[in-house]
Amino acid sequence: MENKALQMGKSSTAGSFFLLIGIVGSTVIMALGTMFLAGMLTDAELGLYGIVLIPSTTIAFFRDLGVNSAMTQKIANLRAANKSHEIHDVILSGIIFELISGILLSLICFAVAQPLALILNRPEASPLIALMSVSIFASTIVSASSSIFVGFEKMKLNSFAQILQALIKTLLGPLLVFLGFSVLGAVLGSIVSITAGGLISILLVYFVLFRPLRKLKVDKCDVKRTLTPMLKYGIPLTLSNIVVGVLPQIFAFFMALYVSDGIMGNYYAATYFSVLVTFISFPISTALFPAFSKLNPESEPELVKTVFSSSVKYTSIFLIPTTMLLMTLATPLVYTLFPKDGILQALFVVGAEPKFPYAPTFLVISSIVNLFVLFGNVSLATFQTGIGKTKQIMKQSLLSLAISLPFSYAIITYFGTYGGAMSEVLVVIGGILAVMVSTIPGMAWGLMWSWKNYHVKADFKSSVKIFASSLTASIVAYAFLAVFNAPYIILLITGALLFLLVYLVSAPLIGAVNRIDLDNLKSLSSGLGVISKILEIPILFMRKICKEPPPQQNEEIYTGSNIEYSN
Repeated sequence: MENKALQMGKSSTAGSFFLLIGIVGSTVIMALGTMFLAGMLTDAELGLYGIVLIPSTTIAFFRDLGVNSAMTQKIANLRAANKSHEIHDVILSGIIFELISGILLSLICFAVAQPLALILNRPEASPLIALMSVSIFASTIVSASSSIFVGFEKMKLNSFAQILQALIKTLLGPLLVFLGFSVLGAVLGSIVSITAGGLISILLVYFVLFRPLRKLKVDKCDVKRTLTPMLKYGIPLTLSNIVVGVLPQIFAFFMALYVSDGIMGNYYAATYFSVLVTFISFPISTALFPAFSKLNPESEPELVKTVFSSSVKYTSIFLIPTTMLLMTLATPLVYTLFPKDGILQALFVVGAEPKFPYAPTFLVISSIVNLFVLFGNVSLATFQTGIGKTKQIMKQSLLSLAISLPFSYAIITYFGTYGGAMSEVLVVIGGILAVMVSTIPGMAWGLMWSWKNYHVKADFKSSVKIFASSLTASIVAYAFLAVFNAPYIILLITGALLFLLVYLVSAPLIGAVNRIDLDNLKSLSSGLGVISKILEIPILFMRKICKEPPPQQNEEIYTGSNIEYSN
């Protein structure tokens, strides 16, 4: 069992790495573009740009009815069962469905553009919302192609398409804004980049993955017969996507009813930074999906428990300190990248005036939800989806929807009735809290259900230690920043280095990681080329600090990290 767990871990780690390249590369590139956009646009224009994206982003979550997840799961299963000839029908049927749904939803978004703009009391947004409807169809192709890449575990192709799309958006959007197109330029940059990404992605799918399968295909593809089980699997996931993706957009819509474009600009500036955490969470959860899809909980219960608990621990080791670092450095991070009067202020002026003064507060509060990884929420959704328990996910989503929707409306309207700038800030905080509330009910039920049915859970003792070591680093770095007076960029760099040093020391001392964990991490990352060499530096540093294990553990199978490896 340990050999299979290790092999799956290496495969998932390599997949995570190439997904990480795509996410980090594309996000860093788009972050640069966003920085330029935020520097060129006023806070009110940035707020309007974010509001214009709400309808298309919301409607886009209904485009696939879970078919994309079904494609990933089916492709992974068929590959594991050596039934590659059946993958042809899965890809063709899924693409046909996505194209039809993309066209229909684009037309719906175009039709509701003017009514929504009037409801938001922003009639100037109507043509921009209508224009963004094109992105729904294009993003359908991007999303479907990404699901196929992940099912084949072709993470390099996925990363290539992401980075290309980011490059186009980063270059075109700021250029059009510079030429005087303002918010329209930002919208056009987004549409063109998504369209180009979709075109490149579908061409890669056809020539690299689909065309070789046509040689294996003998019978005519029965689209209806192929789609029926995929929809049965995927439709329950749509409600989960509503909770995860659509509800935050609904909350933002509620906020826009009471909040000015300027305060909304602060909110969107904060969300641009919160995506930094996806550097860790998204590639790991996505790469784990094919791994969980290959597991059989009935015949391999111990392996399922091993993979689940280990995924929680090793995800937390990276995600928790990243989140705490982001929260601790929220002010110097935002103020460095978005100074009011130019980047030179952040480089040389102490206490430079920021362009988005409320963004650090919004960033800190919105980052709290990432700490739920300690309980297993990142692994939970991937685990349940991978083993095909989508109906249970639907039930959890309905519970979260029933609680969070009235809560969000009540808290946002309550603060929205007071008026004034501080009331607007409270409205946004209420919307952020609503996002957090939308996560808790379904997560709590899902964790209890998973323990009851499969006896899988997080190693909560390890979770406490990981949080304690991250909190220690956060307190030390925050205390240093509170007494040290320097330009924001100096505070950002020194604070980050101090946090990293304290975490690397405190994690092994507190017991958040031990020598077995570090050896496992080194083994899991062994296939990452030059990255593995870089990771060896902190791993070796932490290993020297770790206490020697008791003598008897050198002779036994160690299970403290929930993966059985012989030491």
